[in-house]
Amino acid sequence: MMRSSVRAIVLDPGDRILLCRHDLTRVDGPVVWAMPGGGIEPGESRAAALRRELSEEIGLRLDGGPAPPHVWHQSVAGSGYAPGYDGVINDYYLIRTRTFEPRGDWSDEQLAAEHITDIRWWTFAGIAAGSPGELFSPRALAGCLGSLLTEGVPDAPIHMGL
Repeated sequence: MMRSSVRAIVLDPGDRILLCRHDLTRVDGPVVWAMPGGGIEPGESRAAALRRELSEEIGLRLDGGPAPPHVWHQSVAGSGYAPGYDGVINDYYLIRTRTFEPRGDWSDEQLAAEHITDIRWWTFAGIAAGSPGELFSPRALAGCLGSLLTEGVPDAPIHMGL
């Protein structure tokens, strides 16, 4: 069974992106920086899941207005991507917002239970330059983000792999 998730490409006015550090070493996985978001609960819409996840993890409240643009779709099979699942399907939505200090509804203990150990703003240059030991999801984040920043929102979600 694949895990269906929603994720937010949260960009501030300076085009910095907000990423969460997921330490999956306890479940034999990597340490990876990924966009905030998570699994869609049974009976929950993608929009409701996105609102819930952003509130829980980073404290960003989305109003009931139009849904943010759906810009990327990712489907990756394999046991190492979502503990307990055969892979993951991530749908990514673009959210432009003011700069803020991320602090969600969840306690540090609740975040740690979800393997989140840090949340911080990254510059495109920082991601593109890479850093030894830093892994991003999607792996091609620098290229995908660069295209999004230069070309804008695509007409249809861009399909990507790992």
